[in-house]
Parts: sequence; C-alpha cells; structure tokens
Amino acid sequence: MAKSSYDLVVIGAGSAGLTAAEFSAQLGQRVALIEKIRIGGDCTWSGCVPSKALLKAAKLAHQMRTSQQYGLGMGEARVDFSAVMERVSGVVDQVYQGETPEVLQGKGIEVIEGSARFLDSKTLAIEPPNPSEASFNLTARRFIIATGAKPFVPPIPGLEEVDYLTYETVWALRELPARLIVVGAGPIGCELAQAFCRLGSSVILIEGADRILLQDEPEVAELLSRQLTQEGVDLRLGSAVQRAWQGDDGIHVDLGGSEVVGDALLMSVGRSANVTGLGLDEAGVAYTAKGIQVNNRLRTSQKRILAAGDCAGGFQFTHYAAWQGFMAVRNALMPGLSVRAVLDRVPWTTFTDPEVAHVGYTESQARAKLGSSVVVSTFPMERVDRAITEGDTSGFIKVIHRPNGKILGATIVSARAGEMIHEYALAMDKGLRIRHLAESIHVYPTYSLGTMQLAAQVRVNQVMEGTTGKFLKGLTKLAR
Repeated sequence: MAKSSYDLVVIGAGSAGLTAAEFSAQLGQRVALIEKIRIGGDCTWSGCVPSKALLKAAKLAHQMRTSQQYGLGMGEARVDFSAVMERVSGVVDQVYQGETPEVLQGKGIEVIEGSARFLDSKTLAIEPPNPSEASFNLTARRFIIATGAKPFVPPIPGLEEVDYLTYETVWALRELPARLIVVGAGPIGCELAQAFCRLGSSVILIEGADRILLQDEPEVAELLSRQLTQEGVDLRLGSAVQRAWQGDDGIHVDLGGSEVVGDALLMSVGRSANVTGLGLDEAGVAYTAKGIQVNNRLRTSQKRILAAGDCAGGFQFTHYAAWQGFMAVRNALMPGLSVRAVLDRVPWTTFTDPEVAHVGYTESQARAKLGSSVVVSTFPMERVDRAITEGDTSGFIKVIHRPNGKILGATIVSARAGEMIHEYALAMDKGLRIRHLAESIHVYPTYSLGTMQLAAQVRVNQVMEGTTGKFLKGLTKLAR
C-alpha cells in the first residue's frame, strides 16, 4: 500500500540528510526525511559533538596538572569520569534539541521513522521500528540517499569474542578504563587516545603504519607523536594486530612478537559506507564496498536518485556531507543550475592538542604533480606573539605554493588551527595569492597573525629577489 507521493524523499537524517531536507522544504517542495535509528547521525551522537565535549574536559584536566608553567600552584585534577560523560551526554542532547522531529516538522519536513528499502527506482518500502505498525510504500519524483557510514572493524582473529568499543559505543562508558588499548592512529584514534590519557587512563596507541596521521604532512606526525608520548601515551608504530582474546586479567592483543593487555579496547581503523539493506540492486543503483557510485553532480546510475555525504565515499567530514546535501537538492530539483558537487579539495581538522588543520595538497602531493615548480614556506608558532603569551608555541604553519604565490595547500599545527585554516581555504577557493594575505591587516595579537607574518615574509622575498627589489634598493640609496 502506498502511503503518499513526494517531490523528494531523503533517506538518512545525518548531516547530509538534514541539510538536504531543510533546503528542499525552503524551496516549497513536499519532502519526507526517513531515519531508522536517530536523527542527527554520527556527528550529533557519536562523532563531532561528543568527542569535542570530551576533549574539552580532558584539556582542562591537563591544564590543571601543568598550571605551574603559568606561575600558578599545580592543581590536582580529580576526574569524576561518570560526571564528565554525563556532561558529554548533556551536550549531545542540547545539540539534538535543534533537530528533533517536532522541530523539523515545524520547518515543513515530514519525518518518517523506520527502515527504507527500494522496491524499484521510484518506490520505497518503509518498515516502522514498532513491529505492531504496518509497513507501507511511498513514491517520489526524486530521492537522495544520505545513509552515512559506520565503524569499520577488521577481521582480526578472536576479536568477535571481545567486548570491544568503537567511536559509536565508547560514549556509553561511565567508568574510566584504567588501561585502554586504541587500535588505529588516525584522527579519531589520536583524539581519543590523548583525551583518555589526560583523564587518567594508561593508554596504548597501536598503528600498523610507521607513523600516525597518514593523510597529513610527516612533520605533523613527528610533532604530534612527540606530544602524545610526552603526555604518557604508549605509542606502538609498525605494529599489526594478529589476534585478540579476553583473559581473566583483561583484553589481550597480540602484536606479533609482543603482547599488550588492557581493560578496554577501542577499534578505530576507519569507516565503511552504509549501503546494505537499502535495495540498491532493485533500484538499479551501482555501488561498491567503498560507497554508492556517483558522478560529479552526485547522481547515481539512476538519474532520479542521488547520494550525498559519507555513503558516497570521498572525504568523510560532517561539513562536506552538509555541503553535499545542499548541492544534491540543487542538482536534483534545479537541473538547469546543476553544478559540480564532488570536490578534490576540502579543509579538515584533527582536534588533538595542538590541533592539526589542512587544506589542499601536501608537499609530497604537490611535488608529485607539479615537480620543481613547488615552493614550500613555513613559519613557526614560537614566533607568533599570541602563541607565546598562551604558552602554545608548539606547532607551525606550512604553505605549499607556486613561485607566483598561488596557494596549493596549507597545513597548520597550532592551538587554534581549526579556526585559522579557513583563511587559506577561502583564499584557494577565490584564487587569492599569498600577497593578498600579506596586504590584509590582521588583528594583533591573534594566532591568525601568523598567517600574515608568513605571507609578508614570502612577499618580501618575492619582491626583493626580482627587478622590483633592485629598483627599491636604489630608491632607498637616493633617500640618503
């Protein structure tokens, strides 16, 4: 039985789905938003929001222990982990209040709770969460799939017999693990390893590669590895997990030549797209284990069906998913204004302390593509006055550019890197060059002043090395 027909149906109420549904409603379309678990997706419930709330508590605990560097008496950080996690839960609930079914319905969105499965390219079967409710079908002119992704758990022998954690389940903890093993030193693994260490856990961070944060510059990995080690994280690089098992004394992890034991095990080795159980084959939508296949307009192999966010592969960031959700609606409902919605360049931040932010090419990527025409300019945070006053001098700004100042990429390691990177992202999006960053006055004293300092340094070198520099030197001699 068909319940109704819509202009647009969005499957999945995470970052991409929420944005898509709201924009569609603003356009006056009849839109339905379907969610089988809970509105908000990973970002609200198990990603950005809870992790940043936990990181805040961990940073405060660390600052209390290191307050002597500011001339203050060293404080004792008495961590009530249960209270910390209750606050995290409260922050999540506060964010959720802006995206409840009632709020969304007030915006003109019909919220449907249940599992969605395509019967064909125009029809969905909806299975309500309550078994007593009858299933029903609905149709739509267009569909956007925004089902997100889930933690990837590798097939490690014995792991299925261990009560391991992922970024989805770690938030249920109310007792601090005395010994925590974290497998995977990507952004999530590094953030949570540092947080739990600062809150009082003895943390072992295991990474199969020879360094952490493989998507970032090697200097980033070196600096952050030092920071984590200094804070007490036991970093095990080049260590592949062979098997795991539960013993009387805790969870055992075999690293092939050595063995570690912990009270809790957090698996953080990546994510996989949510593509199963959606009836994609019945709808004629092509997909792989990496995600739903889309063109650069986010259209799938069925022109009526688009996909946005993590389920479509590509960059796995909340802000990118939300942007794609908006663009998917534009491309679905306004084909005459269709635009590219799959990007090669997206800014991101890893919220360790210090933060690590990046946009564009790394040095190795730029040199592989452009060879000797690449210039690398760096500026240490220890020369930024605001960083000095805050005692946050660990870090640097690194910009990859052409000799003419065209910016190819930037990496910032700093206490405010996530805020600072937007200037470079905007400059690259709008075709600005380094000289434009030098010519724009920055507030003193701020962390972002380091951007202007680096740009001024580059610009002065550019000018003085050319004929203009010779002319200016000549003028200064005449002024004598």
